Amino acid sequence: MNTRFDFIVVGAGSAGCVLANRLSESGEHTVALLEAGGSDRNILIQMPTALSYPMASKTYNWGYDSDPEPAVNNRRITCPRGKVLGGTSSINGMVYVRGHACDIDEWEEHGAQGWSFADCLPYYKRAETWQGGEDEYRGGSGPLGVGGGNNMTRNPLYQAFIDAGVESGYPRTEDYNGYCQEGFGPMEQTVWKGRRWSTANAYLKPAMRQFNCRLVQGLARKVVITDRRATGVEVDTVRGRKTIVARREVILSASAYNSPKLLMLSGIGPGAHLAEHGIDVIADRVGVGQNLQDHLEIFFQMAASQPITLYKHWNIISKALIGAKWLFAKRGIGASNQFESAGFIRSRAGLEYPDIQYHFLPLAVAYDGSVAANGHGFQAHVGPNRSPSRGSIRLKSAEADTQPEIRMNYMSHEQDWIDFRTAIRLTREIFAQPAFAPYVKSEIMPGADVQSDAALDDFVRENAESAYHACGTCRIGDVNDPLAVVDPQAKVIGVDGLRVADSSIFPTVTNGNLNGPSIMTGEKVADHILGRSLERDERAAWVHPEWQTAQR
Repeated sequence: MNTRFDFIVVGAGSAGCVLANRLSESGEHTVALLEAGGSDRNILIQMPTALSYPMASKTYNWGYDSDPEPAVNNRRITCPRGKVLGGTSSINGMVYVRGHACDIDEWEEHGAQGWSFADCLPYYKRAETWQGGEDEYRGGSGPLGVGGGNNMTRNPLYQAFIDAGVESGYPRTEDYNGYCQEGFGPMEQTVWKGRRWSTANAYLKPAMRQFNCRLVQGLARKVVITDRRATGVEVDTVRGRKTIVARREVILSASAYNSPKLLMLSGIGPGAHLAEHGIDVIADRVGVGQNLQDHLEIFFQMAASQPITLYKHWNIISKALIGAKWLFAKRGIGASNQFESAGFIRSRAGLEYPDIQYHFLPLAVAYDGSVAANGHGFQAHVGPNRSPSRGSIRLKSAEADTQPEIRMNYMSHEQDWIDFRTAIRLTREIFAQPAFAPYVKSEIMPGADVQSDAALDDFVRENAESAYHACGTCRIGDVNDPLAVVDPQAKVIGVDGLRVADSSIFPTVTNGNLNGPSIMTGEKVADHILGRSLERDERAAWVHPEWQTAQR
């Protein structure tokens, strides 16, 4: 077993597979990609509509849960992260959202110099091949296939959701990842030619065809640091414990939960906390594990008056037929994640860009695949995107195979409650539009009797769930910022030869799903490592001309 490489990347996920590809593509450098999980060669991973199965599987998911969350009835909230080739891009909902340009510009305001939208747009474009074709905002020759669903014209509910949004007074957008995010339009998926297009499929498998990129399967225990320089990674493999040596750099791409955990196990983090676990402090960085952010959402569910939802396929025979059609032709319902309509709106006047996101689904169903109503229904996943609440990641022990302590602190700020009440009431207004009149029977959740602030708050306490968009725990910032963990080059402050590249470095959570921004991060950090960069692109994004005084 070769144990010496130029670069070691820890985590074969949304950013890690990108890094393995870009660092090895010239053939000049050797790369070891460490991954604790196994193969993604499973029909339930590759078939888009089967997305609930890998996410619920202990084989492909780290299986983390939060500590009891006081503000939501002390519930433990599930915190899935992919433990498989492709990481979370192999178990997620495959929704592709870049985030609003203003989100990315906000990073620079938090000290992430060189990470404005103008800096990041070229990397979004380099990453993707968009089914609409290359244009000023979209890429046409990248590894990541980005497409729309194939059922939009088959089910009228998708168009009804878009039309209802427009009838409510919001814009119509044909490409929320392009010039105009705000409004209602088709939702994009990381699905290509009928398959889940994870970063394992898009980036890792092409890289593995080269001699200089090696996959090492095993659990990373800690980064080996000598004289304040990362020199390798200690990893448990099937052949026993090994130390893989990095001649140049170690890059952590292990998720917003595991990257800070691995830093702390390696002696980088809050000194007093590390000392509690008997870990020698190499770099006392109090920001490691802090600044944890996520999106919380509820399922707003309606009973349908016509038998046109996906419920008609909710039986063994239909599922078998869907699977067979996908297996042999990569077509049909099996070739879509079923999230084919989207909305991004502002909750109130005075907000420059959207803070509420919608995923529409023509079925009333939970993430684990259990139907909420014994009959036809549909739902919108909705929640505020910019919560002021912040959580943390801490160690439970000094053992690498122990889950970290995850404290989300959901709904710990009064603004969270205000924003959720507003989101629910705005959603009711959308479902009450003429476009839905032929299809609505009644409201299932929250229920027509749930109207007062107190009743809405109780509903959120009992039913809000994570959208699985954790980030922020190794925040990028200025080297003089005591809470920053990495500098604008993604280098860990206080230790040489060590970087972090995944959603943990985001200063603030972006508007929407995080797979897209995580892939962009892998692209950009790879260039930082290799000493190159793409030319800035100063294109503007649409902002409502009357945003200061109008909500829509």
